[in-house]
Formats: sequence, C-alpha cells, structure tokens
Amino acid sequence: MEETIKIFIYIHAFFGGIGLITGMGSILVKKGSRPHKKMGKLFSIGMIISSLISIPISWLPNHENIFLFLIGLFTIYLVISGNQILTFKSKTKKQAKPLDNIISGSMLVLSTFMVLFGTYGLFKGNMVYILFIFFGSLGLLLTIKDFIFYKNFRKTKNGWLTNHVGKMVGAFIASVTAFIVAGLGIGNLIAWTLPSIIGTVYIIYWRRKLTVKTA
Repeated sequence: MEETIKIFIYIHAFFGGIGLITGMGSILVKKGSRPHKKMGKLFSIGMIISSLISIPISWLPNHENIFLFLIGLFTIYLVISGNQILTFKSKTKKQAKPLDNIISGSMLVLSTFMVLFGTYGLFKGNMVYILFIFFGSLGLLLTIKDFIFYKNFRKTKNGWLTNHVGKMVGAFIASVTAFIVAGLGIGNLIAWTLPSIIGTVYIIYWRRKLTVKTA
C-alpha cells in the first residue's frame, strides 16, 4: 500500500513541477501571446492533476496534511474559475451560464462547510482547524465576488481580464506556498506569507496597469 502511495506522490510532484515551471513562464512572457496561452494550458493541466491527487493522499495514514488538502481544493477552484472567466471576453455572452454558477456555487457551499467545520474544531480546542476557517472565509469572499461580477460584468470593461489574472496568479501563489510548506517542509511565517505578499503586489500592479489602459 505504501509503495502505491509513493507512486502517486511522485506523480503528484511531477505534475506539480510542470505547473510551477509553466506558471512562472506564463507570468514572464507577454500576456495573450501564443507562448503565454500554451504555458497557461500546461499550468492548468499540471495544477489540476497534481491537486486532484493530493486531496486523497492528504487523508491517508502517515500522510495526513490538512493544509495540503485545503490548498488542493482551492487550487482546483482557482484554475477552473480562472479559465472559465475567459468566456466573459466574448461580446455575445449576455449573462452568466449554468456552468459559471455551478463552479462558484460549489465553492460557496464547500467554503461554508469549511467555516462551520473549522469553528466546530476550534471549539474542541484544536487550533489547526483555524486553517479551515481561514480558507473557508477566503472562499466565501471570492465566490461572493464571483456572483457580483456575473451580475455586472457587462458594465465593467476588461473585468474578465482582471479576474483571470487574479485567479491564475492566486493559483500559482497557492502552488508555490504548498511546495515550500509541504514539499520542502519549511513551515515558518515567512514561508506562509512571502508568496502571498509577492503575488498580491503583482496582482495589484496588473490591475492598475489595466485600469490605466481602459481609462
């Protein structure tokens, strides 16, 4: 059994590595270019496969890792939602489709459960459950913003692009953090926060750049 788990861990690491490399590449090359689109697809495939494998592994005996489980769920949501948001670029799209609502609605339900489950665990005296509250609250914030965007997307020029950049960079931040904390075993405050700080600065930079272009 352990040998089988190791094989899946290697597969998880392989696709995670592809995601990290192509994710960095898609950030460095010109946005919208052919290399950007190709690396973006490879990043999405790598992250989804890696995250799907990490979810069951994180609950197996001797491999329990709540952080890896939560970051896996979030990465899947961010990648799928970040790609789906590109459909709002089309001028023929007049309203959000059922698939848009299913993606955000599923994450909304899951995030609500995480907050409730985390609160229950916290009252039981287990501080690790604060991770559920943190990720659940973040998920609620993101999905509520999704539904606000779906309602008003025709009124916001390039709103789809800022959302796409934010979510794909968010997925990259999540994967880098998971690699540092779970892969390298570095669990200090800097390891937890530095990728988010750098990624947030990058997202703010791009949002301001897009705002200037559309002003």
